[in-house]
Amino acid sequence: MGTLSYTATVSLDGYAADADGDFQWSAPDDEAFQFHIDRMAVVSTEVLGRNTYLLMRYWDSEPADGSWGAAEHEFARRWHSIEHVVVSSTLTRDDLASERDRLVPGLGLAELEKIVADAAGEVEIFGPTTASAAIRAGMVRDFRFFVVPKVVGGGLRALPDGAQLDVRLAEHQIFGNGIAYLHYEPR
Repeated sequence: MGTLSYTATVSLDGYAADADGDFQWSAPDDEAFQFHIDRMAVVSTEVLGRNTYLLMRYWDSEPADGSWGAAEHEFARRWHSIEHVVVSSTLTRDDLASERDRLVPGLGLAELEKIVADAAGEVEIFGPTTASAAIRAGMVRDFRFFVVPKVVGGGLRALPDGAQLDVRLAEHQIFGNGIAYLHYEPR
């Protein structure tokens, strides 16, 4: 049986993307990127929405300019070893990168519970829109935020309206570029 976690890179004012949908300000430095790579060791399944899935297709193959270093290759290797559950009503099976990738047109809480129960390790739900129902329902066991020292003033909130959480800080780290990693667990 797995556990459910939610990971998000957010601005200081709590947004995963700014009002224009841009999130380039959230790119990790080398130290934070290595932390993501190491963290992936416990993740067996990634649940993500269409936009996030299409964004992560970047890791399907190295750019033609050969710009990836050892860290990028290791991230891609680990990313490919994880089962991906893609939540989308517009993508088709032909849009998926791998036979391991699974497409679901909608994600109800009962189906998410089954995904977590069947998982060999941690199930990470990635993306605030995809994660919102699970967060509101109290299904998420681990919240991992990478807080970027930038205020964007509006956009896509990392946590949904109406969510009421009582959490405790389980772990934290500050990276050299000022990004704060905050890991919370429900009380």
